[in-house]
Amino acid sequence: MLGFSLSLPATRIVVQQLDPWFVAFGRAVGAGLLAWAYLRLTGAPRPTRGQWQRLSIVALGVIVGFPLFTSMALLTQTSAHSAVVIAALPAMTAVFAVLRAGERPPPLFWIVSAGGLLAVLAFLGASGAVGGALTLPDLFLLAAVVLCGLGYAEGGALARELGGARTICWALLLSLPVTVPVTAVAAAASPPRADALGWSAFGYLTVVSMFLGFFAWYAGLARGGIAQVGQVQLAQPVLTLGWSALLLGEVVSPASIAAALVVLGCVVATQRIRQSPRTVVAPREAGAGSS
Repeated sequence: MLGFSLSLPATRIVVQQLDPWFVAFGRAVGAGLLAWAYLRLTGAPRPTRGQWQRLSIVALGVIVGFPLFTSMALLTQTSAHSAVVIAALPAMTAVFAVLRAGERPPPLFWIVSAGGLLAVLAFLGASGAVGGALTLPDLFLLAAVVLCGLGYAEGGALARELGGARTICWALLLSLPVTVPVTAVAAAASPPRADALGWSAFGYLTVVSMFLGFFAWYAGLARGGIAQVGQVQLAQPVLTLGWSALLLGEVVSPASIAAALVVLGCVVATQRIRQSPRTVVAPREAGAGSS
């Protein structure tokens, strides 16, 4: 989460200088090249046909959907506002953990998770983003939440078989036939020009947000249970708000701080709830848990 917490501020920086389509797909191309090198160096076996199908869902969620919709939203929306909207992601991840990974969290888990989601909705209402004033950037962010929750849950379940690093690497490699031509078209339509800060932000999104961050994230979801470990994401808005104020000089409103503290309290509570042993499937021993 520490690595992911800088994703929104970095995206906000870079989309002010580069085309959002280039940002979303170009970072996936760079990460895809890193993934190819990693898979070659480690001699990773190829996924099965069924695993390729599941990897396409991972790619749709975390390689295409989330980067594209957040890039579009952050053209006009602040990183601080977006961070609190994205706090709905843990609840969506838990829903897909039930639908895609067969997990069954206890009722108390859902009650606490709903508390975090309600805090996000209350924030949107107080800021005028609901009640008839839902903006296009907010719709982009909500679409990003749905697709990313799907990609997190599917990737966490698949990491029990492939390992965290191999899951994101194979998904990145699978995405290259899409990400490369889209990046090329975006670059031709709007030649990429940015200053040192902009390219540094783009590099961060490529190496950390799209590549290395998933090594630990998918491995953690696989080992600890997708629904429960996914609630750690509720700490992300607090970190992102801090980065937004520190790096971008954005004004963090009292409503943002209050909502972030509520969801942070919810993540602490969810990590204290005991899950049934059948809700967590251990990773395979052979080559699955090394990442």
